[in-house]
Amino acid sequence: MNKPDISGHAITYQDKPDAERRNFLKMSLIGIVTLLAGALTMNQAFAESQIQLSDKWDKTFAQSSKVDHKKVTFKNRYGITLVADLYQPKNASGKQAAIVIGGPFGAVKEQSSGLYAQTMAERGFITLAFDPSYTGESGGEPRNVASPDINTEDFSAAVDFIGLQPNVDRERIGIIGICGWGGMALNATAVDKRIKAVATSTMYDMTRVMSKGYNDSVTLEQRTQRLEQLSQQRWKDAENGGPTYGPVANELKGGEAQFLVDYHDYYRTPRGYHPRAVNSNGSWTLTTPLSFMNMPILTYIKEISPRPILFIHGEKAHSRYFSETAYAAAAQPKELMIIPGANHTDLYDRVNVIPFDKLTAFFSTNLK
Repeated sequence: MNKPDISGHAITYQDKPDAERRNFLKMSLIGIVTLLAGALTMNQAFAESQIQLSDKWDKTFAQSSKVDHKKVTFKNRYGITLVADLYQPKNASGKQAAIVIGGPFGAVKEQSSGLYAQTMAERGFITLAFDPSYTGESGGEPRNVASPDINTEDFSAAVDFIGLQPNVDRERIGIIGICGWGGMALNATAVDKRIKAVATSTMYDMTRVMSKGYNDSVTLEQRTQRLEQLSQQRWKDAENGGPTYGPVANELKGGEAQFLVDYHDYYRTPRGYHPRAVNSNGSWTLTTPLSFMNMPILTYIKEISPRPILFIHGEKAHSRYFSETAYAAAAQPKELMIIPGANHTDLYDRVNVIPFDKLTAFFSTNLK
């Protein structure tokens, strides 16, 4: 009897003894498994090769002479390669406390999170600012999409990485979340008990604002209509074989609310512009809100206790209510610090406004 092999050629079994036939089949299966494994390795290598790292200092802030800096990569639990900047105080000895920093939503590590990381490294901590999955220099396809689950995992993956550094005390790791990554930081701390302290700055709960609108103003009818639109968008994306993107972020046409003008002033001007940032030079996929509208990330905020939380927010910020209600929902120990006169984006990069002394005292006390 003749049968085709995997290459399409006929194999004659009738002339082969049973033992020889079994050996032939065994070797054929080994060959197939080896071929598939090789293809998988090649695909993984190809995916890794797509991440092009820039070696130049292209941050929106000046480089400090007080810290050592290097770019690093690591994978999250979903196999996505994240790219981060590691900052270490010069001439430090022994095992140090560490802080992982992420945000704002739609920003990259060359912006606010990197500024926080470098400044806290100047103050004696080993710090890591990362690009979230699907954005910046980090991996993940399609580009410019966010997920409350995967982006929460990004924080824990960064903790994995920094805790393996030989000069880090893995029992003394904290995190800072800025803007939309403030909510992610709280969510990560609730589930990841390795995180010993968490601070948020100008915090947004992205699942709340996408689901309910600003100040929870969206009605059930409006929410249902929005979900219907997003569901129909999935048909369009499926037919097109890829996601549809919204308009370029933070462009002004006149008459916008002041907080939108503030966003433009940070992301679209030399103050904070960076070509890899979604909010500076791109847009999110239109269906990004779907998972955010279905997964409230602060459900378990009480379970952060007994680990401490520090909320920092500007007095004039349109987003202040996010920190106030999260603070009310959290268990002790907790603290809410309101910065007089500050708006939402002042806490992105205004070093004379960001309370770095308070952050230093908070982590020095709680990561000892």
